[in-house]
Formats: sequence, C-alpha cells, structure tokens
Amino acid sequence: MDTEEMQRQLQTLTDRAEITDLMDRYLRSLDDRVFDEEWARAFHTEDVTAEMPIGTVHGRDALTAHVRRAMALFDRTVHLGTNTGIEIDGARATARGAQLSTHVLADGSGDVFISAGHTEAHLVRTADGWRISDSALRVVWTQGPPPLLPDDFAPAAHDRPGRS
Repeated sequence: MDTEEMQRQLQTLTDRAEITDLMDRYLRSLDDRVFDEEWARAFHTEDVTAEMPIGTVHGRDALTAHVRRAMALFDRTVHLGTNTGIEIDGARATARGAQLSTHVLADGSGDVFISAGHTEAHLVRTADGWRISDSALRVVWTQGPPPLLPDDFAPAAHDRPGRS
C-alpha cells in the first residue's frame, strides 16, 4: 500500500469516527436538555433543515426553538441510536441508523411514550468539523400515549406517527 492510499484510508477512518461521535453526542444532548446557540452550532449548519414527526423546520435558530419547545413536552428522555451506516464523499457524508426514544411525559401523569424509527442525516465538513446540514427522523412505531401538542404546534395529520 502506498502512502497516498494509506492517507486516504486514515482520513476515511477519521471522518467516520468524527461523524459517529457527532451523532452520538447529538442524541445524548437531547437528554441533557440544554438547547441554546452553542448547542445548535455544535451540531448543525446555519441553513439546516430538520424533518421530525412534529414538523419540519429550516434554519439553525428555528430548529433550536422547535427542539426546545418539543422537548419541554417531556420530563425526562433517553435517546438511543444504533446500526449507523456512514457513506463519505469528500466533504459530504450521509449517516443512516436506527433510533429508539423513551420519553416520560411532562404532564405529571408519569406516562411513558416510546418511539422507534430510522434517521438519515446529511453532513458537511466545515472549518469546525462535521455538521448536520439536513436530517429526517421517520417513526416506524410508537407505544404509550403521545404528549398533547398545543394546537399551533401540531403537524399536519399525515406527519403524525402511527401508534401501536
């Protein structure tokens, strides 16, 4: 193996490790519940688009506000991601994986709402490292009562995850 090939392989391994770390830290950050400008810059590009079961948002500020509002519906959460496949193409990458999210509702009921699905994130290498430029969470199944969403927060009927 020549030096150039070894450098290419090392860069690919480094990129995969950095992307895996970013995605893991992102899921843990949802449970830490600190959604400020620093949080947003650590994970997302300024022009990020995020598709979630409770709506799609465009822009880092809108995403931060949306995540903050959504996570306020829960008292406690645990988000797990696994089986992530990463495809790298220069300064762009795609990460696809499974996500299991457990939520204790903040309504005082103590009810637990669980959702499971698939995530897909497109990432770009920036001067500050890899960042998510767009993402989608597609829920496959849920269990337990979902939180009651304020009327101005509810997505269109076709965006709501099915319950089982």
